[in-house]
Amino acid sequence: MASVEQAFVDLVGTNPVIQGLAGGVVIAGMNLLGAMLVLVWRNPTERALDGALGVAAGVMLSASFTSLLLPGIEFASDPSYRPFAVGGFEFSGIVPVLVGFVLGVALLDQAEHWVRYVGPLVSGRLSERAETDGGMKRAEEMARDADSRVLGVLLFTVAITLHNMPEGLAVGVGFGSGDVSNAIALMLAIGIQNIPEGLAVSVAAINAGMGRRYYAAVAGIRAGAVEIPLAVLGAWAVVIAAPVLPYAMGFAAGGMLYVIGDEIIPETHMHGHERLATLGMMAGAAVMLTLDVVLG
Repeated sequence: MASVEQAFVDLVGTNPVIQGLAGGVVIAGMNLLGAMLVLVWRNPTERALDGALGVAAGVMLSASFTSLLLPGIEFASDPSYRPFAVGGFEFSGIVPVLVGFVLGVALLDQAEHWVRYVGPLVSGRLSERAETDGGMKRAEEMARDADSRVLGVLLFTVAITLHNMPEGLAVGVGFGSGDVSNAIALMLAIGIQNIPEGLAVSVAAINAGMGRRYYAAVAGIRAGAVEIPLAVLGAWAVVIAAPVLPYAMGFAAGGMLYVIGDEIIPETHMHGHERLATLGMMAGAAVMLTLDVVLG
């Protein structure tokens, strides 16, 4: 691991914020790679996609514990940690991680409620309809009239973008913590699982008849681009306020685990490929555990 870590440091330097930026670029780039796969893998089957997304879920599941929750608890349990205190009670050990975890879950849960209102706002087709109708239809009416397949793709893309947010934050927090080897392992894990996600967004766009294949690739880029600024934000926030690190780690892990249970697993179990998706998840967990041991 020393050689990998040293190579990374030699390439981007020792500034945690710059490292976070580099990490964000890597994971967004792997999302783009997945999205661009549709240009050469023109008709991936639902079975293949479910298996790949299962692997992504396994990687995220393992990374949530090995690279976020457990290191966060360890950091907050260190005698040198300066905890926040309320009424004489110090938030140390597992407490700050649980606080962040609950906040991460709550944010993603609330996002589920308003995500359906986002699709119509970003839909180019809905805008065109507004112009055709002279702008007389209300947004609610246009949403009801929208093609269900197109709206479904928009919602799926928004959902993927939402869950890219805690991933980007997690990578930034990892580098901001100063543990470069652990941050690299987390970066690679999230990057690996971004590949099937980017592919899934592109395939969904094509199946909905949304035009040329380059548009589908753009959908993948859009889903992953949010990770870069959040990676920088995560690293910067931790650098200037070290006590927030365990909260940030718990927050990122909570968001990632929520996405696994609420989006990825149900999606992979909708088409009769439950066994393959489950085996893929086990394989993904094994890959991340291996990365954690080898790189850590």
